[in-house]
Amino acid sequence: MNAFEWANATSVDQAVKLLKSAAQSSDPDEAARPMGGGQDLLTSMKAYIVRPPRVVNLKTISGMDGIASDGKGGLKIGALATIDAVAEHDEVKKNFPGLAEAAESIGTPQIRHLGTIGGNLCQRPRCWYFRLENYKCLKKGGTDCFSAGKEDKFNAILGGGPSFIVHPSDTAPMLIAMNATVSITGPDGSRNIPLEQFFTLPDKDVRRENVLKDGEIVTEIQIPAAAMNKNSTYIKFKERDSLDFAVSAVAAAVELGSDKSVKQVRLVLGGVAPIPWCVAEAEKYLTGKKISDDTLAQTAKLALTGATPLNQNGYKIPLTQNLVRRALTKLNA
Repeated sequence: MNAFEWANATSVDQAVKLLKSAAQSSDPDEAARPMGGGQDLLTSMKAYIVRPPRVVNLKTISGMDGIASDGKGGLKIGALATIDAVAEHDEVKKNFPGLAEAAESIGTPQIRHLGTIGGNLCQRPRCWYFRLENYKCLKKGGTDCFSAGKEDKFNAILGGGPSFIVHPSDTAPMLIAMNATVSITGPDGSRNIPLEQFFTLPDKDVRRENVLKDGEIVTEIQIPAAAMNKNSTYIKFKERDSLDFAVSAVAAAVELGSDKSVKQVRLVLGGVAPIPWCVAEAEKYLTGKKISDDTLAQTAKLALTGATPLNQNGYKIPLTQNLVRRALTKLNA
């Protein structure tokens, strides 16, 4: 990795100033970087994917790792809360079970003890062309997305182009299904946005995966109180039992009426698109209906509307449709 300056921040405002005052570059991968757990950042630096002149340590900021009720039945999660803390938190397991499942599915115990939920939302893609130092792909300022038509087994079938990466976060699809919002602080102040609006497609800016500007950091995630959040699940298919990213995943949250008809539903797909993929048409179709074999089949079909497989990843369509059916069947039990 390149040489860099290390700075310990003691407040969010100081962290923003340290990030902003670092040497500037027109290349986004040469901007100063904040670090929480460092699980993704350090490996990216070792592969020269990012080359920050300064790394700002956020773990020296007190109070950014809390998990607490918002007093209204919702939840506030500090961006520095570890993945393990989220997975093991009693209120998360009781009232937001899908989030506990998503967090538990990440990596290994060692990774979950160090990695943070803020870092999990902001991590970079795992496409092997992007991760290999000797490939200057489109996302690293090159001219080609090498995955398209080549080794594209794990790449996007929805929302791809000009890059066909998939977003690697497990917590992001589940948090979007729970209608979470995210707090961001930067040189221009603070803002709250729906997490669904945090992620950006490659056709908007192929070099970035989210709306964070240089010098901005995620500080907190808020989840509102909702009946469907208590009836939620995250189902993930991966090739290995541990230490693996989703080949495909489904985050689902459902509120059922007294007659077992669907009052509210959120479905968000992971591992199949450059962003957590929302499926509004499938949700609209299922709302007001009872979950049955027929409605499950149609919902699963609608969830993959528009899927355009590459050479080697057509299997993701039936795989993801099956995960949709499994998740909804589980929540209808």
